[in-house]
Amino acid sequence: MIILIGLTIFFLFPFYWILTGSFKLQEVAISIPPEWFPMSPTLQNYRQLFVPLTGRWFFNSVFVSSATTILVCVTASLSGYALAKKKFTGMHFIFMVFVAAMALPKQVILIPLLKFITELGLMDSYAALILPAVGWPFGVFLMKQFSHSVPVELLESARIDGCGELRTFVSIVLPIIKPGVGALAIFTFISSWNDYFSQLIFTNSEHMKTLPLGLAAMSQGAEFTINYGLLMAGALLASLPMIVVFLLFQSYFTQGVTMGAVKG
Repeated sequence: MIILIGLTIFFLFPFYWILTGSFKLQEVAISIPPEWFPMSPTLQNYRQLFVPLTGRWFFNSVFVSSATTILVCVTASLSGYALAKKKFTGMHFIFMVFVAAMALPKQVILIPLLKFITELGLMDSYAALILPAVGWPFGVFLMKQFSHSVPVELLESARIDGCGELRTFVSIVLPIIKPGVGALAIFTFISSWNDYFSQLIFTNSEHMKTLPLGLAAMSQGAEFTINYGLLMAGALLASLPMIVVFLLFQSYFTQGVTMGAVKG
């Protein structure tokens, strides 16, 4: 119990430091020794944070992350189910391609992807931020493993009852693999929300920036110094949607981990 309490404090301390630091002025935030609790809390960082463009940046991040999560969950669930339960020529080769793609860092395909998006005229658009992430191979791999838990007898019974493929997937398969979809939703949303590198490459204008990009630019003060108080206030704002998403899908995530632990 003492070890668990110690670990809990250890992992919660960074969040506490960001929370308290967001109410400190720059000179207090960088003071040595540190001020563990703000003796003179201020809302100046939040007043400076909430400029008109911040709302646009926040909307862009929420829209891009939500749309990416929905599309990834839909496509990965369908693809994983097909690879796990359907027999067709080349299925093993296709799955091996997905596994191999998981080992490739994103930077390897950046140049051809950037050229492809530019030729399609999608630069500085929502499509440029969403579509490249939809083909995330990890999602297909994860949902294939969960789809193996669907009993073949249920699928055969559905076909006997006259259910089509889509009806079978929605009514039979999806409820069984729902924990996996919940876990995938958490992974995808957090990955998309924190995808600073791709968002920096595929956006040019201020109104298409996401929250991480906008906050990184705002935190730079005079003479290239970093405003740590403003940075912590922005980090706290940026972490709230991820906390909400995790709380919403926590039960599915726990079930997914449990199913993965006892499977086989």
